Amino acid sequence: MDPQVSANSTPPDHLVPESEPPVKRKTNYWIWAVVIIVIGLLAYWTVVGNHARNAQPAATARRAFTGAVTVTSATAKKGDIGVYLNAIGTVTALYTVSITAQVTGVITRVYYKEGQFVQKGNSLIEIDPRLYEAQVIQAEGALERDQNVLAQSQMDLARYKDAWARNAIPRQTYEDQEKIVKQNEGLVKNDEGTLRYNQVQLAYCHITSPITGRVGLRLVDPGNLVTANATTTLVAITETQPITVVATISEDNLAEVMTQPQHGVNLPLEAWDRANQHKIATGKVISYDNQIDTTTGTLKLRAVYENKNGVLYPNEFVNTRLLVKMLHDQILLPSSAIQHNGSEAFVYVIQNLQASIRDVKTGVSNEGLTAVEGVNEGEVVADSSFEKLQNGSKVTITNAALPSTTNQEAAP
Repeated sequence: MDPQVSANSTPPDHLVPESEPPVKRKTNYWIWAVVIIVIGLLAYWTVVGNHARNAQPAATARRAFTGAVTVTSATAKKGDIGVYLNAIGTVTALYTVSITAQVTGVITRVYYKEGQFVQKGNSLIEIDPRLYEAQVIQAEGALERDQNVLAQSQMDLARYKDAWARNAIPRQTYEDQEKIVKQNEGLVKNDEGTLRYNQVQLAYCHITSPITGRVGLRLVDPGNLVTANATTTLVAITETQPITVVATISEDNLAEVMTQPQHGVNLPLEAWDRANQHKIATGKVISYDNQIDTTTGTLKLRAVYENKNGVLYPNEFVNTRLLVKMLHDQILLPSSAIQHNGSEAFVYVIQNLQASIRDVKTGVSNEGLTAVEGVNEGEVVADSSFEKLQNGSKVTITNAALPSTTNQEAAP
């Protein structure tokens, strides 16, 4: 018998493939699906729980504001408010003089003290004058000699004139004498010019102040040799009373300024400190530049200040405010009472101790006040506690009692 097994015969048990592994893989898929669902449910419960815990204090806070809100109030008043243009400026002296030597010599004396306020004509520096005094004496001697020569020639001319009238001399002799007199007159004029020049040179030895102002630090001492036409400054003087401020305005505001009386001249210009907290002085515009700076799009202006107390110092940086015009009979509210919701402005108007929202249109602001439209004179608005206020909130006012014109009850 053939030991081989036929094709239709049933194979032995150890040759039959096992069917259990696929069943186990299917069971593993279900386990992973259950785990993912459980994790998702735990995450959802965590998020919902945190949201509920966070919402509870907010709800408690909202419930806390359901009572009367304590506020301070402000009353709308009618008044005047100025339209200002803000700019930066520099304090500039009207006159600044840097004195140099016009003659050569040794400094013999310095009269001024550092930082001294000097008047026009006060002595400042003395240069050794002896050389120039000698030149003046020489010029005076030459002038005196030539004046006498001229006098002699004029006497001879008078004699020649009489002689020629009697036909005692030829006409040529008389005419020659006339020209000699003219030559001597020219010589005298030359001597007079030389004398005046030497006198001026002598005057340069005595340096005086050409303006009234304040001198700077001492730059030379007695014994120093100075030379004529040198660039070394001997003393600098700056006029501080009056003084000016040079500021700029944008070309966009030029038309607004130039439409004012006298094209903006004499408009008040306030000078404020660097922090823009304290006003230093107020002056008046005296001139504008003749062209706009194309690199900055601004126009320069100059204002003058008396500066009697000396608070403005040359080259000092200041903030400026140019009063363009004054608006009259405007409804004014503190700027702090006006709230904004995007581009919209509104206030909380208080009537019968209840706040109601009212939209307003804001205008010019100045020194903590703003001109508004939409509020009547005498109406009272809230000026604090805006984070607690809502439309219709009951309020308690902590500052002064409200005016009777607003028909409000007195605060308890």
